[in-house]
Amino acid sequence: MPSQPDLSSTATRFPVEIRRLPWIKALASDYAFDFARVADFFAGDPAERTAWTDAIARAQRHPRQRDAIADILLAQQRARAASPEARAAAERLRDPSTVAMVTGQQAGLFGGPLFTLLKALTVLQLAERTAADHGVPTVAIFWIDAEDHDWHEIKSCGLLDADVGLTQVALDDPSGAGHGPVAGVLLDDGIDSATASLASMLPATEFTPALLESVRRAYRPGVGMAQAFGTWLESLLGPRGLVVFDASDPAAKPLVSEIFAREIATIGDTSRLAVAAGVALTERGYHAQVTPQEGSAALFHLGGGRESIRLQGDQLFIGDTAATREAMLERARRQPAEFSPNVLLRPVVQDTLFPTCCFVAGPNELGYLAQLRSIYAAFDVPMPLIHQRSSATLLDANAMRFLSRYAVPLESLRAQDESELNRLLGAQIPAEAEQSIEETVRAVDEHMDAVATALARIDTTLDAAARSTRGRMQDDVKKLRGKLLQAVKRKNDTVRRQFLHAQAQAFPGGHPQERGVGFVYFLNKYGDGLVDRLCEELPLDQGRHWVMTL
Repeated sequence: MPSQPDLSSTATRFPVEIRRLPWIKALASDYAFDFARVADFFAGDPAERTAWTDAIARAQRHPRQRDAIADILLAQQRARAASPEARAAAERLRDPSTVAMVTGQQAGLFGGPLFTLLKALTVLQLAERTAADHGVPTVAIFWIDAEDHDWHEIKSCGLLDADVGLTQVALDDPSGAGHGPVAGVLLDDGIDSATASLASMLPATEFTPALLESVRRAYRPGVGMAQAFGTWLESLLGPRGLVVFDASDPAAKPLVSEIFAREIATIGDTSRLAVAAGVALTERGYHAQVTPQEGSAALFHLGGGRESIRLQGDQLFIGDTAATREAMLERARRQPAEFSPNVLLRPVVQDTLFPTCCFVAGPNELGYLAQLRSIYAAFDVPMPLIHQRSSATLLDANAMRFLSRYAVPLESLRAQDESELNRLLGAQIPAEAEQSIEETVRAVDEHMDAVATALARIDTTLDAAARSTRGRMQDDVKKLRGKLLQAVKRKNDTVRRQFLHAQAQAFPGGHPQERGVGFVYFLNKYGDGLVDRLCEELPLDQGRHWVMTL
């Protein structure tokens, strides 16, 4: 396993290979470092220039309703008062040569966790690099997964308080929350209370007033949760050309009605293909992210909630309501807004709407994407390249200096106990004291073994007594070492405070920072310059997690 890199006291960033991080699965590690092992499951290696050339050509050749999707995007942008740069980017999709970089996420409160921002910045950077390297018009698109129904996953936002303790600001449940797609949830007066809580929890900085004003413009009573999220993200990154797409828009559904109809006509096939890919992944030593039920459709029906569609015998069922296949096909074609793709079909829908040559995914998303290659082929839609999003932990200068001075591996801070602290403090024990204790332990073992042997010649029952005495002596020496360690701890209160300070930032609540802390916290801390610095200093590097101070 690679060791912690040497750092100077003035370092502002250092990389950690993702295969060092215990929460990163083997598939993501091999994707970054040994792509040949996973090549069968994907459309190409994003580290290879030829893979990009091929992906661009596939995206350009595939027929799409470019004018229609551009019109839909522009209508959404007008409703959110998007910037001229974002609208100009959407217009470029009309050009048959334009390709898209796409990423997506649920509509989180106040923008969601830091990794949401990192996804958006990765897709922007890839779009810029692709346009420069391949001379092709490129658009960065953020897909809001507005038809997800897991309200409890998006209703709160993590913050670090003035003492770097993790706290949460959360919404109460507006009408319909948790029972249907997030797109149908309208914010009520509770959003004002949540914003007031945000204001009270954020440490005051020079950036706080402007930040809160921007948040209040996006998140306000009567606005849909998905629209508020889109407005907030667009206000931040639209001027950089990010195109935000609300996937729940009924106007987009007719453009993919034939995808829905084909899924109903061949119900069960998509699930079987996903299961077969999952078996192949498991045989290679990986894991199957999605295990659909036999006969289930990769579609939901949106009625009073979000209901599954399944084949049972010769009939289809929406929840517990039976329907003929012919009737369901007719509904899919005539009323496509009633349907929503699940995780297996959503990428096919996405890449039917957009000329996607690359999709930016988190490391855990690679699991289900690896099950989709044959599904793309079944729907005659080109599978894009997959690029892992940028990954980062943002620390203050004090925490960075601490990690540098003591060469503390980032991942060792994750455990919410004092094991790494004890190891670190143990290393502060004077060498001569540690050496003397170790020599004493060895001497006790050697001499008491000799005593036990001598006594056993006189009376065999004394052997056990001698060994028991040795055990007590060893325990006494260990207790003495423990007292020494406690003395070192008392003398190293500064080290303890520095350790806990770094640990609280890097792994709030024991979870990686980018998953537990909302990016609104970092905007409050660093201002709009946060985006500039991340774009300048965060490399497009799939295999490394970057620890940074800004």
